[in-house]
Amino acid sequence: MVYLEHSETLSFDEELHPDAQLLKGNVIFRHDSAFMYCDSAYFYEKTNSLDAFGHVRFVQGDTLRGFGDVLYYDGNTRFAKLRQNVRLEHFSTILTTDSLNYDRNADLAWYFADGQIVDSLNTLTSHWGQYTPSDNQAVFKTNVYLVNDKFSLTADSLRYNTSTNVANLVGPTDIVYEEETHIHSNLGWYNTKTEYSELWQRSVVENEDGTRMTGDTIFYDKQLGFGKAIGNVELTDSVEKITLYGNYCEAFEKEERAFATDSALLVDWSDDDYTYMHADTLFTEQVKERLFSLVPRDSILIDSVLCAQSPDTLWRDTDYRFVRAYYGVRVYRYDAQAVCDSLVYFSKDSTMMMFGTPVCWNDDNQMSADQMTIFVKNGDVDYFYGLGNAISVQKESQIRFDQLAGKEIYGYVTDGELRQIYVKGNAQTIVFPTEDDGSFVGMNKTESSYVRLFLKDKKIDRVVFTSATSGTLYPLEGLSDSQTHLSAFFWAEQERPVKPGDVFRKPERTDRPKAQPHSATQDEPEQQEKTKGAKGTSSKISKSGM
Repeated sequence: MVYLEHSETLSFDEELHPDAQLLKGNVIFRHDSAFMYCDSAYFYEKTNSLDAFGHVRFVQGDTLRGFGDVLYYDGNTRFAKLRQNVRLEHFSTILTTDSLNYDRNADLAWYFADGQIVDSLNTLTSHWGQYTPSDNQAVFKTNVYLVNDKFSLTADSLRYNTSTNVANLVGPTDIVYEEETHIHSNLGWYNTKTEYSELWQRSVVENEDGTRMTGDTIFYDKQLGFGKAIGNVELTDSVEKITLYGNYCEAFEKEERAFATDSALLVDWSDDDYTYMHADTLFTEQVKERLFSLVPRDSILIDSVLCAQSPDTLWRDTDYRFVRAYYGVRVYRYDAQAVCDSLVYFSKDSTMMMFGTPVCWNDDNQMSADQMTIFVKNGDVDYFYGLGNAISVQKESQIRFDQLAGKEIYGYVTDGELRQIYVKGNAQTIVFPTEDDGSFVGMNKTESSYVRLFLKDKKIDRVVFTSATSGTLYPLEGLSDSQTHLSAFFWAEQERPVKPGDVFRKPERTDRPKAQPHSATQDEPEQQEKTKGAKGTSSKISKSGM
C-alpha cells in the first residue's frame, strides 16, 4: 500500500476530483522502501496511486534518487512516471531527460525523447535509452553519442556499463581520437577506461599516419598502440602504398612495425605495376633516416663549412618501409619473378635482396646465385645482381639452354625486357649459336674472366669476351646432357610464379648443384672443332675486347 506520511493540508473536491485527496505543503508518501516528496499531490487511495507536482523527489533505498516537476505513480504495478526536468541519480551516474519511466519490479528506467547519462568517465546522449540500476547496464538507441577527454563515439545502438565503463558495440560504431585514430566496428566491445577493445565483423583501425588495420576480429589496445587481427587481415600503409595481408597479423604503432603470417602476402602498389610477395611470415617496419645534401642559399651551392651556423638545413628526413620475408618466399611482378628462402625489401627504391637458393626470371631468362638482388628504378626493374655461384640460363629448345656462370652476374632490363647479361669472375658459357634460318651451328663452350651477352628480341644478339678466352665449338652429334650443361646448371621453370595468384602455389624446390671447377677441355667428345675464342661461330656471335 501507498501511505501518506505527511502533508500540511488535506482537502477534497467532490466535483472536480471526487476520488482524490488534495494535498499541499511538504507532502511525503511511502511505498515499500521508496519515499516520494513533492509540493502538492492528488492521492487516490482506492486505486493506490498518486499524482505529485512541484519539486518532486523519488528516493529508493540509499542508492537511487529521482527528481522532476511531475510524478505519476501506481502502487499496484510499482510503476513511476517522472516528467519535466527529470534527473535520476545512482551512485556517480546521473541520467537527465524530460520524460522518464521507471518500473520498480524490473528495476528498469527508460527515456524516449532524448536523454543523457553521465558517469565518472563518460557522457552519453541518445534519442532513446534505458538504465538498470541493479547491474549498472544502459542501452542506447538512435543518435548515440559518447564523449570523454580522449575520444568520441557515435553509433546507432550501444550497450554500456556505468560501473566498468565498457561499451558493447551492437551496430555500426565509430570511435574517433581527434587527429590520431579512427576505429570502426559493427560488433564488439570497447573498454573506455583502459582503451582496450575486441572488435568483430570486419572492423577497421585507422591512424593519421596513413596506416590502417582491417580484419574479421581485432584486439586493439590504444594505450599500448598494439593491434592483433585474425581472419582476412589487411594492414595498409597509404603513404608508402603497401598492403600486408594474412590470417594473423600484429601491429605495433609506436615502433611502426608489424608482421603477418598464415597466407601472408605483401602488395606494393606504389607503382602502376604491382609487386606481390608471399612468404610464411612477413615483417614490416618504418625506417627513418636523415640524408645529407647540399642546399642552395642565395642561389649559390655551399658546403657544410659555410653552413656551420645552421647545419640542420643540410639534412633531409626520409621515411620508408623495410620488409623481411621468411620461408617459402615467392614474388611476382610483370617484369620479374622470384623464389627464395628469405628476403629483405626496401620500399624506398623497391629493392629486393634474396637469400637461400634464390631464383629470378625475366621473360625466358632464369638467373640465380647464392644471393640475388633486384633493383627497381622509376617503377620498372632496372637490373638484377647475383653474387656467388651465379648462373643465367635461357631456354633455346626443349633440350638446349644457353648458360652463363661465374662469381657475379648482372642482368640489365630495358622496357621490361632483359637486354644485357654480364658475368665476371671465372666466367663460363655454353651457347648454342644458330644460322640465319634458325638451325643450330653447334655448342660453343668458353672460359674467360668475364663475358657480356647482348639480347635482341629475347634472343642472343652477340657475346663479348675478354681477349684471353679459351673456347671450343662442339658439333651437336654425340653430346650427352652432362656435356651440354655447366656444373652449376639447373632449370626451375616449374617453380616460377606466372601470375599474382601463383605466389601462393607451393611447388617443390629444384635441387641446385654446387658449382664445380670447370675447364674448357673437360668431357670433350672425340669429334670436336676447336676455335680460339669461339671466333666466327655464327653471324649472331661475335668476339671483341672491351
